[in-house]
Amino acid sequence: MKQISVLIKPASSLCNLRCKYCFYANVSSLREVRSYGKMQETITQKMIDQIFVDLEDGDHLTLAFQGGEPMLVGLDYYQKVVSFVEAQKKNVEVHYAIQTNGTMINSRWCEFFRENDFLVGLSIDGPASYHDLNRIDAKGQGTFQRILKNKGLLDHYQIDYNVLCVLTDSLAEEAEKVFYFLKENQINYIQFIPCLDDLDAKECSNYALTPKRFAAFYRRILDLWLEELERGNYISIKLFDDLCNLLVKRQVTACGILGNCQIQYVIEADGSVYPCDFYVLDEYRLGYIQDQTLRDLFEQDRGKKFLCEGKIVSEMCNDCFFVKMCHGGCKRMKDAVYLDEAGFCGYQDFLRVFLPKLDHILACVRR
Repeated sequence: MKQISVLIKPASSLCNLRCKYCFYANVSSLREVRSYGKMQETITQKMIDQIFVDLEDGDHLTLAFQGGEPMLVGLDYYQKVVSFVEAQKKNVEVHYAIQTNGTMINSRWCEFFRENDFLVGLSIDGPASYHDLNRIDAKGQGTFQRILKNKGLLDHYQIDYNVLCVLTDSLAEEAEKVFYFLKENQINYIQFIPCLDDLDAKECSNYALTPKRFAAFYRRILDLWLEELERGNYISIKLFDDLCNLLVKRQVTACGILGNCQIQYVIEADGSVYPCDFYVLDEYRLGYIQDQTLRDLFEQDRGKKFLCEGKIVSEMCNDCFFVKMCHGGCKRMKDAVYLDEAGFCGYQDFLRVFLPKLDHILACVRR
């Protein structure tokens, strides 16, 4: 039984917001074609057909939609995706997920999400003052109140959703405010996304996360989280879940957690396929899904080269107790999470606190 996950960008880099730190706006600006527009129906159907070529009865497939803002393609697009999937003859269990800024959610969308068991990723950067600092619309206005209202719709329709919070350097100073915001708004599933500098950045921005802030944030969040856990209240924080899965179940549930690139299937709106969401660049294009299957595309030399591309691992890593766990970490997140110029590793600093508490964490979870 195979488990395949495909990340699809049906609206390319098109978006109705102008988030100041948007990594995909930067990535797409470095391509010859900044946006491939909206995925055409012919490409969509061919994409589904080609994905199923490599699948067998009993396999699991996750189709995840991201952007830009993937809801810009309209509800009709997703209805057709579901119909194309249902027309396939193989007995494959298909799961759907969508990552959205939440501004376009309404009752029609919620009914569709519920009917088709979509897992929704909703972007909220903590309390209003921090969210509205960076997540602004085309008029420069904050979006917090709109998003919180639409979160209420997801709650009303009982749709499964996770909140994704971009952890900027300034927000990382406010661990307590962030945690109490989660409790107050009954957010039980949260993933903090390290805010990264642009790929072509010449100097560090004022919003990019640093290893010291990463470590300080997670150390404080861990304390607050444990207090809740000891009271019997479980909040899913993805990094904690990923570490427990890795250390206890020997399961890899986060790309890059072992420091090695893994195959990601990323499909842009024109059908072009890439090995990683961070590197949807012309030089990493593997080909087009309408011409080849995913297996064929990733067996090419360019795909193998990406997976084998070396990264600079500091000599400090060789002396680190955790080197066999992270092998120097994800190369794209190195400046945000791992080593800074002074030789401080945020991940190492956090693991020194987390690992001694692992048995206590597991005992609380099992109670």
